[in-house]
Amino acid sequence: MAARNSGQQPHGVAASTLLKRAVELDSDSRYQEAFVCYQEGIDMLLQLLKGTKDSAKKCHLRQKISDFMDRAEEIKKFLEQEKEDGKYHKQIKIEENATGFSYESLFQQYLNAAVTEVWIEDPYIRHTHQLYNFLRFCEMLVKLPCKVKTIHLLTSMDEGIGKGQQISGLEEIRESLCKHGIELEIEFSSSIHDREIRFNNGWMIKIGRGLDYFKKPQGRFALGYCDFDLRPCHETTVDIFHTRHTKKI
Repeated sequence: MAARNSGQQPHGVAASTLLKRAVELDSDSRYQEAFVCYQEGIDMLLQLLKGTKDSAKKCHLRQKISDFMDRAEEIKKFLEQEKEDGKYHKQIKIEENATGFSYESLFQQYLNAAVTEVWIEDPYIRHTHQLYNFLRFCEMLVKLPCKVKTIHLLTSMDEGIGKGQQISGLEEIRESLCKHGIELEIEFSSSIHDREIRFNNGWMIKIGRGLDYFKKPQGRFALGYCDFDLRPCHETTVDIFHTRHTKKI
């Protein structure tokens, strides 16, 4: 009996901590984060309930679970309505040297089968590593279940010695995408400064540093050289919106 109680206690403390955090986030109107904490806290309470034999404690736990589930359901409906109304906004803060933020990790959940067209506005698709970043982003679009047919890239032209490499690199990416049935439309602007990515299913992602938020790998054989989930990042902020009118005319 003592062993079972000691095993249950960590679950109770962790659930209490998570749900306390959920209430705090809820009070601050940070509903997306609050919803996740409510879900995780409720799961822990359900595990605790399964191992509880005392009838009074079980009744108390059931009531707490019911109350938190009701609030989580209210938040879920609110968030879904915000998406419908085009008011959805989620912000992710990537800390200096943080890992786990590959393009797949950031974008995959917003790329469903309805996506056929993508707009990328990024003034810095110039240097070799930036061209590789863009290539990796395109590879992700090819691999995921979305059916992208057209990618629109708006960037600035390198007016220095790297101009030839930029043009030839983008042309090579265009030819490669064409073999996969995807058209790459490239436009240059000397005044572009905003960075955003838009999908025709209504999602829009703004990244403070654009696609170039990864740090240089420590070596060609260092972890993170190939797998961007293991690559340290520069500090930046990602803002994710949902709107019915993302396509600019």
